[in-house]
Amino acid sequence: MKKSMVSKRYAKALITLGVEDGNIREYGEQLSALVEIFDTQDGFENALVNPLVNKNERRQLLEKVLTALDLSPVVEKFVLLVFDKGRIGFFRDIASCYAGLSDEISGVLKGKVISATKLSGAAISKIQKALSRKMGKQVVLEAEKDSSLIGGVVTKIGDLVLDGSIKTVLSNMRETLYKGESI
Repeated sequence: MKKSMVSKRYAKALITLGVEDGNIREYGEQLSALVEIFDTQDGFENALVNPLVNKNERRQLLEKVLTALDLSPVVEKFVLLVFDKGRIGFFRDIASCYAGLSDEISGVLKGKVISATKLSGAAISKIQKALSRKMGKQVVLEAEKDSSLIGGVVTKIGDLVLDGSIKTVLSNMRETLYKGESI
């Protein structure tokens, strides 16, 4: 079974519990806290997935960290289940899938706005508001800089790409002139 399919299956299971008890956001924050531990504590994640280390010792290490994080019983049991099933190596992907499902349920769309120069906070906010009205959902954008665009912006939300870059306009104009069509 592919890693993404496994991750999505576990994330769906936890999101179902979150919907039932109204703790979707809380569970997501707790998953993120554990991913942050993976990111900041060198060797912790490797110790959990290393088959050369006794499984009981790895589980005890995980239990101590979970206790220190003071997670809800549901998330703690979930993480231990993921470990027991040998899927702790997928945990980052599970947390990422959970975040995506949580956003979907909450009506939040995440995307990127790419521009030739750094956009101001006001400009990003204005683009977000316009897209939120157009999409009928809250849009949250992450800004990126790509100097090859020359000017304008490209906005990507899921599969939707809104390309208003000068680079694309010039490319389209070149194609039109090459074909001999009128502009």
